[in-house]
Formats: sequence, structure tokens, C-alpha cells
Amino acid sequence: MKAIILQGTLKKEGLSNTQALSEFLSGVLRKHQVECQIIKLVEHNILAGTYSDMGQGDEWPAILEQLLAADILIFATPIWWNNQSSEIQRVIERLDELHDEVLAGKPSRLEGKVGGIVITGDSDGAQHVIANISNFFNAIGITLPPYATLSVLWEKQAKGVKTSREELFEKYEKEYGKTAETMVAQLINFLPKK
Repeated sequence: MKAIILQGTLKKEGLSNTQALSEFLSGVLRKHQVECQIIKLVEHNILAGTYSDMGQGDEWPAILEQLLAADILIFATPIWWNNQSSEIQRVIERLDELHDEVLAGKPSRLEGKVGGIVITGDSDGAQHVIANISNFFNAIGITLPPYATLSVLWEKQAKGVKTSREELFEKYEKEYGKTAETMVAQLINFLPKK
């Protein structure tokens, strides 16, 4: 089994809460024999557009190939102004061509894949973001099992607050370890039987 976490932080460098939570969840996935790769979107040249290949210099086609080869797809995003990050929104826009295929009556190339959602923030907004991404998963044929979200809203994740990686992992392990275990179990249980 292979999982890909599309990590939507806006930070090119320095500690990212979303990166830390993605790494935490990746560790839980690996504990359950799920190979996991984190793709930090901000490190790639993903051109704006609604097609799978937007031409020269576009790194999205190679990322799309990895998504198509994976079993589990997880969107990991911070909350900005009550929404997913622009990096995750760009992913949704770039997958629009696959949605066009569904609208044309073709089976989704993402059908049979199981999805999960990871959110970091310091206040409200998680339900709204989960609703947005869930709606997208539904439209594109990705199964979102019950209990397949992991949201950590904590004032120590606020913009400008200096929190160490160790503090973040301690918080995640202590207060969200059971939630992460449940999420991984659900992702595995809802994979189509081969």
C-alpha cells in the first residue's frame, strides 16, 4: 500500500506546523506497513491552470503520475482566512481535467483511491475546509471514509508563534495519537479489496 500526502504549507523554509503534522501521520502510516511519501507542494513549480499539463516547466504532470499510482491520497493544509491554502487549492484546480472526464461519462482515474484530510491552524475553520475538500473528493471519485480527518487547532500554531518541533510532536502524540490511529485504520479498511 502506498500513501501520498500533498502537503500544502506556504512556508518554503523553517518549521511548518502542517509539515510536522504530516510527518507525525506518516509515522503512523508506516507503523501500519503503508509506504508514505510527503510532497511539499511549495517546493514544486505547479503552474496555474485547470489541465493536467500546462506546458513547459510545469511539474504537476509528474506529481499527478505519483497520485495515480498511490492507494491513499491525503490533502494536508493550514487554514488561511477560513480556507485551505492556495497550494491545496491549486491541486484542486489542476485535477479539474480529471473531473471533466467524469462529467463526460468516463470513470474517474482516481476511483478506488481513499482520501484523508489533515488540517492545522490556531482557531476555527476546520469544518469549512473539511467540507470543501470532502466535496471535491466526492466529485472526483475519491472515497473519504468516516473518521479520516485529523485537525489540530492550537494557539501555539498561530502565525508568528515560535513552537518547537518537539512541542508539536508531544502535543500530537498525547492528544491526537488515537485520532491518527483511527484515521489510518479507516484509510486501510476502506481500500478496495484486491
